[in-house]
Amino acid sequence: MWALYVLEAEKYDKSLVESWKSDMEGILIFVRSNSDDQLVQGRTFLRQPTAFIIESYKTLTPDSGVATVQLLSQNSQQLAAAANGSTFSSPTRAGFAPSGSSLLCNVLWFISLGLSLSCALIATLLEQWARNFLHRADMRSSPIVRARIYSFLYYGLKRFKVHTIVDIIPLLLHASLVFFFAGLVAFLIPINAVVAAVAAALLAFIVVVYSLLTFIPLWHLDCPYHTPLSTAVWPIARHLMILWRLRYNAVADTNNSLSTKTMVQAMSDEAMLVSPARSARDYRALVWTVKSLSDDIELDAFIETIPDLLWGSAGGRRSYEDHIQKLLRHPDLRLLRRIAGPLRSCDNGLISLEAAKRRQTTCLKTLWAIGHLQTMTHATLDFTELIDHLTSVLDPEALLYSTST
Repeated sequence: MWALYVLEAEKYDKSLVESWKSDMEGILIFVRSNSDDQLVQGRTFLRQPTAFIIESYKTLTPDSGVATVQLLSQNSQQLAAAANGSTFSSPTRAGFAPSGSSLLCNVLWFISLGLSLSCALIATLLEQWARNFLHRADMRSSPIVRARIYSFLYYGLKRFKVHTIVDIIPLLLHASLVFFFAGLVAFLIPINAVVAAVAAALLAFIVVVYSLLTFIPLWHLDCPYHTPLSTAVWPIARHLMILWRLRYNAVADTNNSLSTKTMVQAMSDEAMLVSPARSARDYRALVWTVKSLSDDIELDAFIETIPDLLWGSAGGRRSYEDHIQKLLRHPDLRLLRRIAGPLRSCDNGLISLEAAKRRQTTCLKTLWAIGHLQTMTHATLDFTELIDHLTSVLDPEALLYSTST
């Protein structure tokens, strides 16, 4: 029992940790500055805000060049006044204060740089935590000891919200990008209004698209798009949906578990919900499966499942009857002919006698199950080709089996 637990836990934990490591490696490649040619993307992002900061921080201090010009101008005015015999009063120099756009630009860019470096630090730490997790779990050989260590460490991950930290790291990186674009807009405002407007429009477009990617999966659970904020907003969206149902639908008995389900649980429930949409998905999946089977060995496994889909110990199963009927009449699948292919191969001498008998029995059971389908609402299936093959090739005992069962 414990060995089975260790096997399943090891498979799950390694898959989880590998996904974390791959995510963190992608983040490190994006944010770290390195001379390796493979990290061009990382050099591009991290060095851009750094280069802009090098130029923009100068606006926070007085410009020495401007001060020099003012002093030279003052000296020339003093000399001119002395030559004319007039009195020169030195103007009061106002204290330096950076402009509002300069302050805003530098604040946003320094925040962006700080978030990027924080992402790199946390991602590096998380990679180390993942390696330590696997190493500590594999230190013992006894199944029961390993099982308890796996359980102890995994619930430690849940207790200290490591899953949440993994979700937060990409969010910090996304926020860093937004702050960088916002700082770029603030930097361009005093330089050129047109260029600043273009940058602001680009920033607004990014924010709108990011918002759509955040909220679409809350209503369409099959949507592949999501952001780290989607998981955070999910509980709020569920509560709002419950309130909306109570107000407009007057539902007295609302399913309280709706607000406690995670996005993955809600997705699983919707995927399994009995509906015409689920039936259509099942049929498309079966069609794709049949099309992907390229040889008789792969087709044997599919053919073997058909009798169990249509018939059980209590009699016929109508759940998949319509799907099988559609598969038989699908113009591109030609399922009956494909069943006839493995049946013909039983007597070609290329497979062993035992394998030939097993394949022959499987095909005959499948044909028997298909032949007993209720076809009141469908056109009659054409078994002519199969009947000719059965009567000309099969031995009498096999043919008797096929007709008597």
